[in-house]
Amino acid sequence: MRSHLTNILIIVVISLIFISNSKAEVLELTPETFTDKVNEKDTAWFVKFCVPWCKHCKSLGTLWEDLGKEMEGADEIEIGQVDCGTAKTVCSKVDIHSYPTFKLFYNGEEVIRYQGPRDVEALKTFVLEETEKAAAKAHLEEDKEL
Repeated sequence: MRSHLTNILIIVVISLIFISNSKAEVLELTPETFTDKVNEKDTAWFVKFCVPWCKHCKSLGTLWEDLGKEMEGADEIEIGQVDCGTAKTVCSKVDIHSYPTFKLFYNGEEVIRYQGPRDVEALKTFVLEETEKAAAKAHLEEDKEL
């Protein structure tokens, strides 16, 4: 009886660890990490710029986290967010004047600002399509340099 109960407990613990680790990470970008992260070679960063007091940001609910989960496993695409209340220098540098603002970066360059529907499927389609275009353009430019 004891060993059966122990086995069940072990299975429950392992399941909880797996569930907690399977949550896709939306990376919080700060003034110390933003530039290094968005400059990662051959990597797209889809970034949400918000402030905690913004009612439009609050109304997004779990949208950004849901997108992060949906994009988990997508090669070379990262989902990030910047709190413009604490990272004013970052938001100023990338020209953020309203909240929320969503921007896609590739190889450190701003590619495009997202202005479409605010649902996971639309965001996912956008980031996949625009990342593919940005990667193709970057590779063409690299080929020209050779």
